Amino acid sequence: MAKRPRDPNQLAKLIVDIATGQAEDPISNSKKQGDRKGRTGGLKGGKARALSLSKARRQEIARKAANLRWKAHRP
Repeated sequence: MAKRPRDPNQLAKLIVDIATGQAEDPISNSKKQGDRKGRTGGLKGGKARALSLSKARRQEIARKAANLRWKAHRP
């Protein structure tokens, strides 16, 4: 993977070349992941955590969250 130049003048020239289509941005292309589709994570964390907690602990967390929400609305 090619690095971008540290010199401000060279970096500015590279940015102009990328913007005008005269050069391709190797860093942006390496970050693209066309083989992945949709979300890849973060969807099962809450469910897994809820399954690992006891009912009493879930209620305690919910009660604490509700109290904080109501506290925010009080003058």
